[in-house]
Amino acid sequence: MSRGAPAIVILGNGSLNTARRIQQRYPQARIHGLAQRVEGADCTYSDFGATLRQLYQQDTAIIALCAAGIVIRSLAPVLLEKGAEPPVLAVAEDASAVVPLLGGLGGVNDLAREIAAHLAVAPAITTSGELRFGTCLLNPPSGYALGDLELGKRFVSDLLAGEPVRIEGDAPWLARAQLPESQQARLAIHVGSAERTPTANELLIYPRNLVARVCTPTPELAQAVRDALHAASLAWQSLACLIAEDTLMANMQVHEAAAELGVPLRFVSPGEQTLAVAGQTLAWHEADNGLALGAAPGPLDPQQIGRVRGRLAVIGLGPGAADLMVPAVKAELARANDVLGYETYVRMAGPFRDDQVLHCTDNREEMQRARHAFELAAQGRSVVVVSSGDPGVFAMAAAVLEALHASSDPQWHSVELEMLPGVSASLATAAQAGAPLGHDFCVMSLSDNLKPWSIIEKRLDLACEADLALAFYNPISRSRPWQLGVALEVVARHRTAQTPVVLGRDIGRPGQTLRVTTLGELTPEQVDMRTMVLIGSSTTCTFPRADGREWVYTPRWYGEKP
Repeated sequence: MSRGAPAIVILGNGSLNTARRIQQRYPQARIHGLAQRVEGADCTYSDFGATLRQLYQQDTAIIALCAAGIVIRSLAPVLLEKGAEPPVLAVAEDASAVVPLLGGLGGVNDLAREIAAHLAVAPAITTSGELRFGTCLLNPPSGYALGDLELGKRFVSDLLAGEPVRIEGDAPWLARAQLPESQQARLAIHVGSAERTPTANELLIYPRNLVARVCTPTPELAQAVRDALHAASLAWQSLACLIAEDTLMANMQVHEAAAELGVPLRFVSPGEQTLAVAGQTLAWHEADNGLALGAAPGPLDPQQIGRVRGRLAVIGLGPGAADLMVPAVKAELARANDVLGYETYVRMAGPFRDDQVLHCTDNREEMQRARHAFELAAQGRSVVVVSSGDPGVFAMAAAVLEALHASSDPQWHSVELEMLPGVSASLATAAQAGAPLGHDFCVMSLSDNLKPWSIIEKRLDLACEADLALAFYNPISRSRPWQLGVALEVVARHRTAQTPVVLGRDIGRPGQTLRVTTLGELTPEQVDMRTMVLIGSSTTCTFPRADGREWVYTPRWYGEKP
């Protein structure tokens, strides 16, 4: 199975040297270090078990530099049935041992051998079949698929019991295996794309050398592909990918069919002939239901066929702390080819791999950035546009949609577009203080760059009249030194001087500060562009914390307490 770069997870600085040595073998791998204990890691985490489980569920190979027992106990809650797991290894901190733990059918032993060879030690392979035959028969190489896992286990058990085997078909990777071969053997390893009924004495391995080209999508497309393959006496396990014209990029039926069949989906231009792939000539024939089937002499690499649908994700990093970034955003950053955004926010999203392209622009170039993102995604690339906080709160989500709304380019509209949320600055600041936004509240930007001040002042006055708690973004800057003072005058017409105010500066980032004051004590000089201002409603309360600071909250009831 083809996976991305492995994750190297360490608990202390004593493992960093070994981690760097392993990273030399896998340059795109990222070293995950425990916060406050590891200096120089590519990224940090605060919870070892949660991090391992997240990587495992993302199908990421894990190289953990720690005791094997810690890894097993951490992953125990998410272990699935055998055959559906990524490789997981434990490596000794001093590089003296490499122990494959999970993922025997996902190539863990091959990964262990690679790492051990790089570290000049012997891998601790314990799988009986691999020790006897030098290969995992149930894990054929990329480009091939195993027919039936349960029958395969029985087959390998018979081999281990001493039975000979014969090989039918082209299986070059088995030439180096130490198999007890005999042309008269009862057991056979059969390699081919013909449809075949599974039996206990055959290990069926299918080369992924077939493609299905979709001409007319239908609601039952996946079943139509299976029926077409069956009519041609071809095995569905040999299907390498679906092909469709790029005019169907946004068609959900073809995407759902590819997902149901478990194969990649590739797109070609209308009229484009896919006659040869990576030097192999495809033999095509028409099938029913608007399908065409193509067969190559050997396994096909789908990445050599056409192109993928481009993807554009607009993400929110949260306030800045890595542990406040949602897992979906971390996964999106890991898969991205291109990352676009205001340079300060792009740097917050790192570290990045050498193959990831960063496009850093000024904070005022939002529309140009959005258009550039669509241009890149339309080429079939995976693109991320970065915002701090939540992308839908005074950030890039609206700009990206505005750019798409204004465009008539069908390639832009065919891009897979998704917004991934983040923890907004107002919510992060509120959480630090307690619950000042615990009842109805209003979020406003005091910047008049994109709307006139008269609108801001009117909305603020109405929000104050409605007795909503307030959250001010962009409260003040060198080019707008007076607006906050005017805004506070508007608020003061509706609130008492004792109204609680929370000032959160750089919350979630190094050097963060939180201050609780009152409306009467607040002056514009206490605030800058990096400060979130939260102003309570008439019901907002404060009371002392055990550490000498104050809790701030707005109760959920209104008027008299129920």
